[in-house]
Amino acid sequence: MAEYQWQYKGDKPVTIKRFMSQVGLGHRLLADIKYGDGVFRMNAKVEPITTIIEPGEVVTLVTKPVTEDSEVEISNEPIEVVFEDANWLVVNKPAGLSSIPGPTNSTDTLLNRVKGYLVTNNAPDLRPTLIIRLDRFTSGLVLIAKNRVSQSMISHQVENHELDKRYTAIVSGILEPEHDLIEASIGQIENSPRRVVRPDGKKAKTEYWVKQTGADWTELEVKLHTGRTHQIRVHLTHIGHPLLGDELYGGPQDLIARQALHAKSLSFVDPFTQQPMEFQAELPKDMSDILNR
Repeated sequence: MAEYQWQYKGDKPVTIKRFMSQVGLGHRLLADIKYGDGVFRMNAKVEPITTIIEPGEVVTLVTKPVTEDSEVEISNEPIEVVFEDANWLVVNKPAGLSSIPGPTNSTDTLLNRVKGYLVTNNAPDLRPTLIIRLDRFTSGLVLIAKNRVSQSMISHQVENHELDKRYTAIVSGILEPEHDLIEASIGQIENSPRRVVRPDGKKAKTEYWVKQTGADWTELEVKLHTGRTHQIRVHLTHIGHPLLGDELYGGPQDLIARQALHAKSLSFVDPFTQQPMEFQAELPKDMSDILNR
């Protein structure tokens, strides 16, 4: 069993349900707890979520471990752990590894490897959730919730695009201006994995800063303000500067064998401690070799 504690610091009495919503627990998890997947305790006594709590009182949530998903196979291939605590796992995903199982690979994706890592380390919860997903050939930082409480607690930041995700991208050509905000809706192309800017698509916003230029390429720092599929790749292609190596979107193939995109940094506020968390991942060799030519 896992326990989580919060002290109510408000100045007016509220129900446990209202307080838990305030600290960040989602409605789905609260419903699951209500119907038996956990209990709330106050002063060592189990209380319903309708119980009134007073300022200064402590509420304890006790949850059951989540057993493994039998549909996700275990892979014992290694992962590069950047950070780990009871709730979070931050890993540096290599290029070429899919994030989640799919029709072409159901046995050795990042999710399979993370499950194998948790099983090997006797973790109590065995259904990790990837809060960030990267394209197969994009490298870099991925945030993983190790349990359903942490998944629920981070959901507000995800929905409001409050996770600060920065990428290093190397695009074809010399890009001007040196800083810009690309706001262009993205939609699907029928019967194709490609996405494209189109007026009936979903709103998308990408910000970039030029870091340096070469003879025929530009290094960018990119920040996502929304999280659409292939968003960086589509937006940079839309302005005429596809990523080097991005075959799907017409990027030059002579300098790198995959799209030159790396999730280099991640920052967010830990919803349990309210402390800022910041992580970095060094640029992989295939991209740094281009910059050092």
